[in-house]
Amino acid sequence: MIHAENEALQALRARAYSLAETGQFDSAHAVEQALIAEGWPNAAEALQSEYSRKAISERCQAAKVH
Repeated sequence: MIHAENEALQALRARAYSLAETGQFDSAHAVEQALIAEGWPNAAEALQSEYSRKAISERCQAAKVH
């Protein structure tokens, strides 16, 4: 069960990174809201760590530059 949960959270984080890299979002919070709109009910849980939020925010900013 824990393994399946970890895989689901990893898939969600991968989706968050891909959304951030589109350049359509300004922050991790905006990406989280998009994930929730897509139907990921555990988006807040997957992105609760400071590391995840920082990585997503950095990808959002990098995508805006290009």
